[in-house]
Amino acid sequence: MITRKRRVAGVCALLAALTAGIAFPVAAVAGEPTGQATPQVDLVLDVSGSMRTADIDGGTRMAAAKQAFNEVLDATPEEVQLGIRTLGANYPGDNQKTGCKDTAQLYPVSTLDRTEAKTQVATLSPTGWTPIGPALLKAAGDFTDGASSKRIVLISDGEDTCAPLDPCEVAREIAAKGIGLTIDTLGLVPNTKMRQQLSCIAEATGGTYTSVEHADELTDKVNQLVDRAADPVVTPVATEGAGSCATAPTLKSGLYTDREEFTQQRWYRVDVDPGQELRASVSVGADRAVNPSSGVLLRAVTVHGREIVRGEAANNGRTDVISTGLRYPKAESDSDDEGTPAETVCLQVTNSFSAGSGVKTTPGLPLELTVDVVDGPSKASDVASFGLGRGWWLLGALILAGFVAGLLWGWLSRWRLAVWRTN
Repeated sequence: MITRKRRVAGVCALLAALTAGIAFPVAAVAGEPTGQATPQVDLVLDVSGSMRTADIDGGTRMAAAKQAFNEVLDATPEEVQLGIRTLGANYPGDNQKTGCKDTAQLYPVSTLDRTEAKTQVATLSPTGWTPIGPALLKAAGDFTDGASSKRIVLISDGEDTCAPLDPCEVAREIAAKGIGLTIDTLGLVPNTKMRQQLSCIAEATGGTYTSVEHADELTDKVNQLVDRAADPVVTPVATEGAGSCATAPTLKSGLYTDREEFTQQRWYRVDVDPGQELRASVSVGADRAVNPSSGVLLRAVTVHGREIVRGEAANNGRTDVISTGLRYPKAESDSDDEGTPAETVCLQVTNSFSAGSGVKTTPGLPLELTVDVVDGPSKASDVASFGLGRGWWLLGALILAGFVAGLLWGWLSRWRLAVWRTN
């Protein structure tokens, strides 16, 4: 059994459904987690003939997938309903029309019976075609009503073999239905064409793509995605950044959406008390044709304009979303006065996207901002001390101990040399 690793909610899937309406400045608290229904995950596994290839840690791709599934089934949170769908598992023939219908629900999306699910996985053997598009269409109907979140995790070692049903177009159609379904994709030992196809599928629904070349990587990533489904669903709060810090909206911890014009600056304000740490991240998405080279800059600045810290990311056109983040620990006050005022930190978001020929520049690009103000991991002024203690006293003690130990070692060495010469 593997240990579950929970991640703090960070930058979510970006913004397919962000409206183009005008958002008003908000001194807002982000929406509370919504929906008490059960999160649901459908694992879609490629069982085509190429899964026999033995190039993952000395074993076959199928063996790595089975190992990952068994460990993930053991670690699946109790509150998550999970199902398994296969593609290419049953038809071994050469008829493409028949092979492209080869997708089946191996285990229904439901409360997990781990023993039964493992038994079904054990029966799988690499067989046929790779009908990714048809499998995604079917998988979208595997979920039951009332799910708090819906996530497909597609694991494949090759591109779709059932054109002209383009799986990327299928993913876009699923996203357009507005059913809140996210598709994450994992490519086993991918080539360029497969990587492009799986990335396109994931991006169409706000999911993620990951290349996998080792069995433990596959296990960890699938487990991470299943765990993510159990995280509370948070409704973003619409806000409108300003052109300067002085007029910017004040934000509290939460998830926010906005729109930003090409090369525009957007400003937001966050109050940070002594001893707290500000954690902020931003994603800007290209929801229209843009030039390949682009970047995003997130800066934390004082109200007087001095930069505190920055985060930046560049893109060469391989993805439609660019994300970056920063952390700022505010030192605790040296005085005993509990009335020390909070520091106002100005967050500046800038992008270097540029529009392609004939592309409309309005409304602005969809932007998603996560703000988290938490208690510092230790006394904030000691962060640079690597947690060695306020005032560096522990560091001083270690230096003194090392000095004394060095003197003793030198004395013992000289004494042993003297004894050796005497004898």
